[in-house]
Amino acid sequence: MGKILAVCISEKKGTQKINIKEGILIENHGLKNDAHAGNWHRQVSLLSNEKISDFIKRGGNVDQGDFGENLIVEGIDLAKLPIGTKLKINEDILLEVTQIGKECHSHCAIFHAVGDCIMPREGIFTIVLKSGTVKVGDEISVVK
Repeated sequence: MGKILAVCISEKKGTQKINIKEGILIENHGLKNDAHAGNWHRQVSLLSNEKISDFIKRGGNVDQGDFGENLIVEGIDLAKLPIGTKLKINEDILLEVTQIGKECHSHCAIFHAVGDCIMPREGIFTIVLKSGTVKVGDEISVVK
């Protein structure tokens, strides 16, 4: 069982996101008002807080949302989840993992601001199967 530590959105793709603390995940769309939302396979991005902490320990100076992640999660090693894994947030929201990491074709604003981007190596992407409100402190779990 894990926990949601941040809910982040941005107005433009390839930029850092801001923690809004609570948002609405919309079925077949993503996080309301986020630039990455839409009818495609990368509606919501997730990153493990443990990976962000490791980056900070190596000298990185980052804040929540700086890697372009929508949800920061504690207690689940997201990058080890296979494609097709389902994640449940509280009792209503259901996500499905569609991609592990991603290839960056050029360095985005995130890379230029922090000198590296762990999202392509450590982040995962999901689609929203069931809608609901997500907020900091909510429980997230892998559906067995």
